[in-house]
Amino acid sequence: MQTEDLRIFSWVARLGSLTRTADRLDLPRATISNAIQRLEEQLGARLLQRTTRRVQITREGADLLERCDRLLEDLDDISALFRQGDQLRGRIRADMPLGLAAQVSAHLASFLAAHPQLQVDLFSTDRRVDLLGEGFDLVVRVGAVVDQSLVARPLPPLELINVASPAYLAQHGTPATLDDLARHWLVNYQPNPASQPAGFEYYDSASGQTQYLAMGHKVTVNNSVAYSAACRGGLGIAQLPQSAAQADIQAGLLAQVLSDYLPAPMPSHILFPHRRNIPKRVRVFADWLGELVQTMR
Repeated sequence: MQTEDLRIFSWVARLGSLTRTADRLDLPRATISNAIQRLEEQLGARLLQRTTRRVQITREGADLLERCDRLLEDLDDISALFRQGDQLRGRIRADMPLGLAAQVSAHLASFLAAHPQLQVDLFSTDRRVDLLGEGFDLVVRVGAVVDQSLVARPLPPLELINVASPAYLAQHGTPATLDDLARHWLVNYQPNPASQPAGFEYYDSASGQTQYLAMGHKVTVNNSVAYSAACRGGLGIAQLPQSAAQADIQAGLLAQVLSDYLPAPMPSHILFPHRRNIPKRVRVFADWLGELVQTMR
């Protein structure tokens, strides 16, 4: 068996598509198909079940996938021992929330200067992308890790504060208690369709739980950039990351309110599609990203 055939099989099994694998590896689709055919002939087993819409892995394919991933990672580690002086090469596809992507982009030149043979494709959205299906090497997500099949590297929690614009507070008054919120509006943030209705969240130290207080809203947004802009525009109270809101507070565009009723810090993670066979270039970028986020929080 050829190592490259095993590597191609690993990608096809995880992406569930010959075409996506060809695009991801920048190879002709025929090369991908021939590699799978060679493996199946050499092993005498059907590894993938092909349908008109998707490629599904068979039981024999799942057994091979587990073993070939370990083998490929070991081979990569062995090769790295003899290539310590080589420049990292290739493309890194990463996705992260809009606000974080803007901050990372401002520092990305220093990373690429240290690794001039690398290319970083930085995508930014607040929705939950399909890490495998969309071919990402890593993503940064805020909130609980839902998919336990992904490998999670924790980042510092995201501290949140309550803010509103001076114009909004001048018109509606500054809330001092939770009861005051009945006379206020909230900017509704729904990055995913399944998000719960608009509400003010705060951590109750007495019960040790997060409490949820329903509020009215005049506007709904689905990304963090629009969320901050709507708050600055006087459309209501927002619960923003402290690191992202600090500049607007110092500039007088936002003011902090209800500092005794803060949301619980939100966990955040770097997520990888699988533990084994993570390319060195991806590990190096993740290390750099983790250190950068540490300084920003």
